[in-house]
Amino acid sequence: MDAVLVVKLSSFMKPTQLSGVFKDYQLRSTPVREEILEILIRKEMALSLADLKPHLSGASDRATVYRTLKTFLDKGIIHRVPDGGNTKYAVSGRSGLSTRDGHEHVHFKCAQCGLTRCLEGVRIPEVRLPEGYAPREANLLVEGLCQTCSRAVTTLAAV
Repeated sequence: MDAVLVVKLSSFMKPTQLSGVFKDYQLRSTPVREEILEILIRKEMALSLADLKPHLSGASDRATVYRTLKTFLDKGIIHRVPDGGNTKYAVSGRSGLSTRDGHEHVHFKCAQCGLTRCLEGVRIPEVRLPEGYAPREANLLVEGLCQTCSRAVTTLAAV
């Protein structure tokens, strides 16, 4: 199962700042961790494990990359994003790496280009559960056409 990370940051972090992130989360700063986080910051879009791999130096294998992503999830640097069967992840607003204030926002997957993004300003509506149920997590994935693909369809229709 591929992991995808969705990252939208307010500004590019310098490598020296990455070390500070790991220190804040009580993680060792390793070349692989720094490289993965730097790639995600630079790309600012959803990346599957397969998409991430070509951007990594040859020193990191699939298992190491997966363990790094799992560590980021366990520490709260990223959160899970639903994607119709695939497990995806996004930078958590609580991590301080994103402008988001948490991860209780809607996610959007483009049916045309396949990108999955966090819709930061769109909150998941409150769901009232029957007595005896205790929610742990809420996810909402909306599928459709992203702004770029929607404009392309509109442009083609106008021609």
